[in-house]
Amino acid sequence: MPAEADDVKRPILIILHQERSSAGRVGQILQQKGFALDIRRPALGDELPPTLEGHSGTIVFGGPMSANDEEEFVRREIDWLSVPLLENKPYLGICLGAQMLARNLGGKVAPHHEGMTEIGWYPLKATAAGKALMDWPAMVYHFHREGFDLPVGAELLATGETYPNQAFRYGENAWGIQFHGELTRAMMHRWVVHGAHRFVLPGAQIGKAHLDGRMIHDHPLRTWMENFLELIFLRGGEAVGAPKGQDRG
Repeated sequence: MPAEADDVKRPILIILHQERSSAGRVGQILQQKGFALDIRRPALGDELPPTLEGHSGTIVFGGPMSANDEEEFVRREIDWLSVPLLENKPYLGICLGAQMLARNLGGKVAPHHEGMTEIGWYPLKATAAGKALMDWPAMVYHFHREGFDLPVGAELLATGETYPNQAFRYGENAWGIQFHGELTRAMMHRWVVHGAHRFVLPGAQIGKAHLDGRMIHDHPLRTWMENFLELIFLRGGEAVGAPKGQDRG
């Protein structure tokens, strides 16, 4: 008997890091594909589940904190990533979420050696392994001051000039991306307003370049984001890691 729809589309655990943070269009795309969202904010005291048996996978989003911070919730969250890894459940880390995954796997997270940042739109180049999976956008949106070493055993999927490790895959179901594909237009406007003090940092672009770049580069980024989420959570048309149907004789 095939798996029931309720089994195939178990909720996806969404981990956010601020009170007003949003899953943005990543959440919108997942809901359009039939997934419910289980949103939790460990920074505000929300607990993380001891198992992902009741979920189709998890996504950890970005935030203003560092994966090197000593706050209890940061350490706890990095340690918790062993749950999806050990259970081989689909995991996607976006920016901070990718850096946390790298830390869990023994990789280093640090600022650029010359203090350069990526805040705005920057070129992306897929590796041969990345190209074998899918088409990638030529430009992506960033808002970070730290990057990560490629963890031992991970496969690099995309690279950039300033921060060479932009996207990677570890094992079958763990993925990390340094850039942001989740921003709606309203979210980008908020980031440009509230993050304006960072536009003077080395390598950062002024706010107008963020918004102008969106007009040019956002459509291919959104298309890629939808395809990437399908690759992670819906390979073969069924939820990855969904319980398989059993014959009942």
